[in-house]
Amino acid sequence: MTEDAPHLLVSQEDNILIATFNRPEKYNAISSQVMRLLREAVERFRDTPEFKVLLIRATGRYFSAGADLKEASSGGNGAPPVAVTGSGIRESHRRLPMRSLWDEMEGIEKPIVVAHQGTCMGGGLEMSLSCDFRLASARASYAFPESKFGVLPATNGVSRLTRIVGAHWARYLVMANLPADAQKALIMGLVHEVYPDETFEEDVMKFCRHVAKQNGEQMGVAKITIEMAQDLNAHQAAAAERMANSALMLMPQYQELTKAHVANIGKGKGY
Repeated sequence: MTEDAPHLLVSQEDNILIATFNRPEKYNAISSQVMRLLREAVERFRDTPEFKVLLIRATGRYFSAGADLKEASSGGNGAPPVAVTGSGIRESHRRLPMRSLWDEMEGIEKPIVVAHQGTCMGGGLEMSLSCDFRLASARASYAFPESKFGVLPATNGVSRLTRIVGAHWARYLVMANLPADAQKALIMGLVHEVYPDETFEEDVMKFCRHVAKQNGEQMGVAKITIEMAQDLNAHQAAAAERMANSALMLMPQYQELTKAHVANIGKGKGY
């Protein structure tokens, strides 16, 4: 593999759009080309009704070592000029292209799955936190190397990590600066599944095909409602849930499927 090859490959399997990091010799560091091609893939997924799932995966031993620091230090990767004041640094972080793309991925009302076949660090992990489902191979591992430089992850790594795994495990990864293997990541709640290395690709596609079969409207409403529920108190969260479900239950599809289900029960077909 050479740097002349595309840094990100995009393909399609039925109604699943697949974006594959393709810089194995650079540990799939996130370059400006990766960012441009990934943004194009995300927008294509968002704007194409036929696509039901976006799968992000990688080639090689690493899923991603994070941002391409060499490119960034030379003024690439879309990074603004290095600031020399605290407020300037905060403003430059707010405007990082990664931040806006991760936010867009988190907000799209369709499921995004990320599959870690190997080590996932820094910006690669921050991107993964914006996805709906994280799947790991047995050899995957996770870390935030930013701690080694005495700083925090720059694109919502701390905030999203804490929302997903809680303060207890966020301290482990960020403050203690300790890596987590796949099994520990599963215990943390950082990943949803750990699959054997030998069947990882097959298991990931099976998961994606299953998710792609789910009701698209329910999926979008559920994504919004879940996000709201974790930020609201119990009473408000229950109200948001009722509001969301009232819209879904008025849809003709729900009423037709319910009638068919009741009819099947009446015929002794059970649940």
